[in-house]
Amino acid sequence: MNLFNFFTQEVAIDLGTANTLIIHNNKVVIDSPSIVAIDRRTNKVIAVGEKAKHMQGKTHDDIKTIRPLKDGVIADFEASEFMIREFIKQIPGIRGKFFSPSLRIVICIPSGITEVEKRAVKDSAAHVNAKDVRLIYEPMAAAIGVGIDVQLPKGNMIIDIGGGTSEIAVLALGGIVCDKSVKIAGDVFTNDIAYYLRSHHNLYIGERTAERVKIEVGAAIEDLEHEPEDMAVQGRDLITGKPKEITVNYKEIARALDKSILRIEDAVMETLSQTPPELAADIYNTGIYMAGGGSMLRGLDQRISKKTGLPVFLADDPLRAVVRGTGIALKNIDKFTFLMK
Repeated sequence: MNLFNFFTQEVAIDLGTANTLIIHNNKVVIDSPSIVAIDRRTNKVIAVGEKAKHMQGKTHDDIKTIRPLKDGVIADFEASEFMIREFIKQIPGIRGKFFSPSLRIVICIPSGITEVEKRAVKDSAAHVNAKDVRLIYEPMAAAIGVGIDVQLPKGNMIIDIGGGTSEIAVLALGGIVCDKSVKIAGDVFTNDIAYYLRSHHNLYIGERTAERVKIEVGAAIEDLEHEPEDMAVQGRDLITGKPKEITVNYKEIARALDKSILRIEDAVMETLSQTPPELAADIYNTGIYMAGGGSMLRGLDQRISKKTGLPVFLADDPLRAVVRGTGIALKNIDKFTFLMK
């Protein structure tokens, strides 16, 4: 066992629908988009991560860009395996080594995942020389990353809004008491924006542009304290076919996202309604914690606070809360073994 530990590198992975983050030696060493570019003629991968993202929406017939993960789970097994392998090769402590070290990997997964989907994640990791693969649920990893002591006999509620799924969970004594996983998150917000601009402005935009709009002027409410500046958006006019530019403001985007956010609010309320009374009392005192890239949408914390009547706290670094928690679980693997699958 000691010899195994000596030659083993420990890696924590947040295998996200939108971004993949990897921690090695307590540092985030990889933070890249979960995108792969493939040459259709040879079926070979030509780019992963940031390089592949720059190709998105700009490819010709011989190249296709795919996202190997959909709704937080592996949709394309081969592409995801290649992507994980390439990202691991890029880790500074592993890159350039004469031989590939054995890996101990902890990967976080959505709480609503099936046994078949768990197996797919484990198999992908096993094929990149991982000798020990553990899985941890995203809400649990997010809670650890936010700084919650999940082992206490005390109820805590966490909302993790990622790219593919929103995970809402009530945790106590190192376990998930009740949870709800909905496939409404960052990707759906992006699609909502593209659809709104198509239907209200006859402007056809790509996924990358819609995501930029979401980041720059995205909002969950129409009365923000600090209003972002209006944004110029370029695309193709659906009527004339010519390139055109329009200006959008955050209030329009708030209206575009309203229905999707309502569904997240409903999931939060449903989870609260299933919470045992003693834990509900704890949550009343501690409030709700939010993590994940989607939670950074302007005014979303205020909107959920208004709906639930509870204080809502946003993690210090929402994008990295999950991978940070996964890294802490990996570092204290003996302490957190009972949390892992």
